[in-house]
Amino acid sequence: MEDFAQARTNMVESQIRTLDVTDRRLIAALRDIPRERFVPASRRAIAYIDEDILLKAADGDQPARYLMEPMPFAKLVQLADVKPTDLVLDVGCGTGYSSAVLSRLADSVVALECDEELAATASETLPALEIGNVAVVTGPLNEGYSEEGPYDVIVLDGAVPQVPEALLQQLKEGGRLVAIIAENGSGKAWLFTRHAGHATGRPAFSAFAKPLSGFEREQGFVF
Repeated sequence: MEDFAQARTNMVESQIRTLDVTDRRLIAALRDIPRERFVPASRRAIAYIDEDILLKAADGDQPARYLMEPMPFAKLVQLADVKPTDLVLDVGCGTGYSSAVLSRLADSVVALECDEELAATASETLPALEIGNVAVVTGPLNEGYSEEGPYDVIVLDGAVPQVPEALLQQLKEGGRLVAIIAENGSGKAWLFTRHAGHATGRPAFSAFAKPLSGFEREQGFVF
């Protein structure tokens, strides 16, 4: 039997703490949340590997979906600076791991997923782990979920070529959105903040992640 508790500790010590992730609440969440419960049974043995893990193969025009590698995910969440009182929108939650981690940091999380099968898995796994402050919803990822907004924090769980204005508009005043913006084979994590009704962004660090579906570049988009 795999020693997943030891694997979690090894992940935190070798992948997370060594790369400028210092938020104690985030480290505790990563150490506690059973990542193996959010990947297919056939891949649980590699749940803590420092690579993206396939959750669902490509299907027709829908790209494959992955669980983001621990290190860029942790740095992205730390960049968002999630407060205990925050309402968070988790865009592309997949099977729910990212939402489970965010649930330890925020007051409540809206977990948005476009794939019905992945959303169903998240809806089963989160309550089974007694995580009660996450609501799983379905819909196009690039449209966000304005019904429950505006949000203090929005996290995109994958790389996108741009951040749609529809998502930036769902930030509260002072809200933060974090995303990996990738183009031409390279990517950077960006932090967007909303002040005086306008969102502005800045690059934070180099990062790579598998792409999220449903995001295409809009004409006239400006960082």
